[in-house]
Amino acid sequence: MAKRLSSVLGIDIGSRKIKVAEVRTQAKEPVISALGMIDTPEGAVDHTGVYNAEAVGVALKQALSQAGASVSHVVVSIAGQASVLVRTLEVPRMSPAELSEHMQWEINRNIPFAESNVLSDYKQLEDEDPSSANMEVVMAISPQSAIDTVVACIKKAGKQMAAIDVQALGIARSLKVSYADLYQDLTVCVVDVGHLTTSINIYKNGRLLMPRQVPVGGEMFTKAIADAMGVGMEEAELLKQQKCHVHVGLLQTAIPDSFSFGVPDAGTGAAPGLTQEFQPYNPFADDMPSAGPATPPEALPPAPAADEPFHTGAFEEPTTFGETQPPAAAEAEPPSAYDPFSAASAPAPEPAHAADMPTPIVPGDPETQRINNSVAPVLEEFVAEVRRSLDYFRSRSGNVDHLVLSGGASKLAGLTETLGQALAVACDSYDPMRHISVSGKKIEPTFVDENRPDFAIAVGNGLHIFFE
Repeated sequence: MAKRLSSVLGIDIGSRKIKVAEVRTQAKEPVISALGMIDTPEGAVDHTGVYNAEAVGVALKQALSQAGASVSHVVVSIAGQASVLVRTLEVPRMSPAELSEHMQWEINRNIPFAESNVLSDYKQLEDEDPSSANMEVVMAISPQSAIDTVVACIKKAGKQMAAIDVQALGIARSLKVSYADLYQDLTVCVVDVGHLTTSINIYKNGRLLMPRQVPVGGEMFTKAIADAMGVGMEEAELLKQQKCHVHVGLLQTAIPDSFSFGVPDAGTGAAPGLTQEFQPYNPFADDMPSAGPATPPEALPPAPAADEPFHTGAFEEPTTFGETQPPAAAEAEPPSAYDPFSAASAPAPEPAHAADMPTPIVPGDPETQRINNSVAPVLEEFVAEVRRSLDYFRSRSGNVDHLVLSGGASKLAGLTETLGQALAVACDSYDPMRHISVSGKKIEPTFVDENRPDFAIAVGNGLHIFFE
């Protein structure tokens, strides 16, 4: 940032809800002084990014007013497969000048957007082992138009942009502040379940190890109910909230009798249960889409860890976001747009058909049984995507100790317990307010308790001021 701030508005613009969290510094500790949430204008945001800056800006201004937020500076995360690419790289150790030259080449060859006018930046991460032959770098690339759209949203709301960040690193900050004591030296997978997509991010001690986004979200559960019950999406959403309660009996694969919850196998290091014997998901397989030659998996290092959330250059002062990068020169290696963990490049989940699903005996009235059975295929896809991510990580980097669910769609009744049981990993709901004081004139305790998982990214963005 251009100057040190003592307070900031963390903003998360989702496809269904816009969330705001005002974070202030009090005795060197974070305090949440305002919280707000409002419906995203219909058609203004989708899985690719923000489309209607005017409508989003008006809604954001209303949310800030209703929340009683008075801080003028904003940290907002940019998201969407057409809006940003963030990758962590392991490169040979080199001088700053050599790294600058190398990263220009990396950035050019990794531009995945049709738009050639992009902004980019990179940052070398703090070394865990200064004597190692390699070092870790995180880079970010975004089309100029996507940055301009987000900035326009903030200006329309009457606020000033302090920084632009990415969702996975906002959650990393939140983990460091709220869960450092509980997850010390543990590898944690945070599954942020949104309306249209789900982010599956793996961390250790608040450092990002692996990011991935998949095209499965809360809307798919709602649509399954709407189709089965013959109702509209709004009524189906109410039925989902009031009557749907998923459980592991809806899955095709049962929990093995030898299931021992969350205890790693001494030989494999993997937690026992459904994922102990797996076919490792390889996002670099030959059948994956790619805009250029694929790199063989044996040549690719495991995703390096981010030592701290990335909030320099590429995510600060949008007017100086970075230098515009032209497409790669003809003599350079053909560019590859493939990002193994992006929604665009992730393999589409194998469709599950209701006819193929078992008909479990579900307690409750017939309508409840019908609703629960209708979401079984979507639940199967969701669990399969998380399992695939964990298996891939385990095949390259070791065990995952804990699962945590965040995001508005994660509040589906029974989802946390079902995911933990199906994957044989301890699983909890995420609370971004843990170890953070919440004190504001317009903050209702019931609102906070009902919506804690929704604010993981907004609070993480607000914590930006503690990680400069």
